[in-house]
Amino acid sequence: MDTYLIVKTLHILSATLIMGTGLGTAFYLFMVNRSDSVPAQAVVSKWVCKADWWFTTPAVIFQPLSGLWLAKQMHMPMSATWIWLTLALFVFAGVCWLPVVVWQIQMRNIANEAYKAGESKLPKRYWQLARRWETLGYPAFTAVVVIFFLMVLKPM
Repeated sequence: MDTYLIVKTLHILSATLIMGTGLGTAFYLFMVNRSDSVPAQAVVSKWVCKADWWFTTPAVIFQPLSGLWLAKQMHMPMSATWIWLTLALFVFAGVCWLPVVVWQIQMRNIANEAYKAGESKLPKRYWQLARRWETLGYPAFTAVVVIFFLMVLKPM
């Protein structure tokens, strides 16, 4: 097996990790926030943060490095529409993702403190962060979906 195919496979797997982890953790946090169960919110928010660090972060680092290497191996010009647009959307998704990560950590801490204190409801600050988290999640997710299409279709 040649290096190109190995890197291409790892590139696809890392893209899948970004999409899968992002969609999966977003779904669970979104749904647990509708459960109104502080113990569940404390547990789920803890694991959402861990999943982001364990799976999403390494994939986010590997993705552009492997993508640029693959484009170079294919002798694709960096001026190709799909390459610069993919990179721009990747940066856009990252700009959305970074504050989301900070908010997730804050939400986790708030939920954990409320759980330890035996509270039956989360404070207003949690819900403010949850709204922000959700608001930035939609455009970031959309950008990643478009990136998938660009990677596959490669329009010049």
